[in-house]
Amino acid sequence: MEVSVMGSSQVNLGRNDLVCREVGNCSFTKSFNSNISSSSSLKSSKLCIKLRSKSLNGFSLKASACSQPEPLISKNNRKTKTTDGVKLFVGLPLDAVSSTNTINHARAIAVGLKALKLLGVDGIELPVWWGVVEKETRGKYDWTGYLALTEIIQKLGLKLHVSLCFHASEEAKIQLPEWVSQIGESDPSIFFKDQSGQHYKDSLSFAVTDVPVLDGKTPVQVYKEFCESFKTAFSPFMGSTITGVSVGLGPEGELRYPSHHNPSKMNNYQGAGEFQCYDKYMLSSLKQYAESNGNPLWGLGGPHDAPGYDQPPMTSTFFKENEGSWETTYGNFFLSWYSEQLISHGSRLLSLASETFHDVPISICGKVPLVHSWYKTRSHPSELTAGFYNTANRDGYVEVVEMFAKHSCQIILPGMDLSDNLQPNKSLSSPELLVAQITSSCRKQGVEILGQNSMVANTPNGFEQIKKKLSSEKEMSLFTYQRMGADFFSPEHFPAFTQFVRNLNQPELDSDDQPTKQEERVASNHLQMQAA
Repeated sequence: MEVSVMGSSQVNLGRNDLVCREVGNCSFTKSFNSNISSSSSLKSSKLCIKLRSKSLNGFSLKASACSQPEPLISKNNRKTKTTDGVKLFVGLPLDAVSSTNTINHARAIAVGLKALKLLGVDGIELPVWWGVVEKETRGKYDWTGYLALTEIIQKLGLKLHVSLCFHASEEAKIQLPEWVSQIGESDPSIFFKDQSGQHYKDSLSFAVTDVPVLDGKTPVQVYKEFCESFKTAFSPFMGSTITGVSVGLGPEGELRYPSHHNPSKMNNYQGAGEFQCYDKYMLSSLKQYAESNGNPLWGLGGPHDAPGYDQPPMTSTFFKENEGSWETTYGNFFLSWYSEQLISHGSRLLSLASETFHDVPISICGKVPLVHSWYKTRSHPSELTAGFYNTANRDGYVEVVEMFAKHSCQIILPGMDLSDNLQPNKSLSSPELLVAQITSSCRKQGVEILGQNSMVANTPNGFEQIKKKLSSEKEMSLFTYQRMGADFFSPEHFPAFTQFVRNLNQPELDSDDQPTKQEERVASNHLQMQAA
């Protein structure tokens, strides 16, 4: 069985029936089991992906360039302009390299990369996990799987952005290094803790960033040694294939507290989350802060009147719209300390990354989350529990962006596919207004934004929203689409992504650059010849 998926940047198709009727479903399961349907090909093709049935348990894949018409005649070699020169990257699967340091889904990834190259994608994002590379012993690094993937990417002529992940991932089934987890068993306070005593063990507490809790070393020292080893191992690719590195700043790689690690299931919209300040190191820091401010009783714990994970935030005294505790002197005291811990941690990690890679021609960045639930309230409760002291009375992103500017780092901002009109009314959410606020701060500080989507094939009109953002946000130079996998190459998604890339690169002609009659005849002849 053979399936073709094709797309073109030469001709505007204009009709859904010319795009695709059915497309093969490329499965990224371990056994490569595949559900592949028959397909009719896209017209006017530049890219061809072929999937052949091989056995009951697998299939072979092939990507190749297909024949296409010669380029149109260009009068006076005039140039066309594309959408603001934004580069397009695509993320590899989170588990592209397994916990045993081997490449997962190797054949599917290889054909997927070749397909993206032929489609016109500029580069690839690769998550590199602390728990894979430094798995068993501190200071013992194994880059085997990641080096192999980087060589494949280099041979295809694609650029590479590397994400250094200092957290664990349940989705990717990647844990923290075994030696770190062993330390955590004897001292669980190296992990975040909520008011009920539940620990979040996928990321280290921000309060231990500069505390020697890892075999006599601080997490910052361990992260720096990791970055230096990475720099040495990948030196042949730095500045050529590897053009950017992002450093993980917290849970899921983002600069935030794990305030929603106990996900809300209430009425399909989220509560405010909970403050994560009850491990012994956070409480020690809070106690010192309270004593230095002359209010030692304020250092005994977090707010007593804040809601639980799933509770509506406005039912609590702390987040109450009018006369809530968040507007009191105590509220300002606690939220200032809580956000300062976050920013101090982020600054330390961005500083070590800038110091490590200062002599390499690559960009350095970190990810800021788009915590948009309850944004239309005065207190912005979800942002407060996540560590961003952003309310109707205070712009909490100014100091965050200033931190990135201080270390000459770029900001990765997700959620570019989200629109306000598709958010649940009860969540009082506004991803568009939040993006505008963060973008405004970046513009004032001269910090460049690297955009991302929220998730594959799950956002209605997501591609239209992304293109709108890419056209309007002048601070954005790169957009990374997350991420490759079964959903990405599914019949429901990949043709739409192909069309998105083609539209993104569609030339916009100036008024005096419209095609001449001769050029129109040439184009018409090309189409007729191809149809024949």
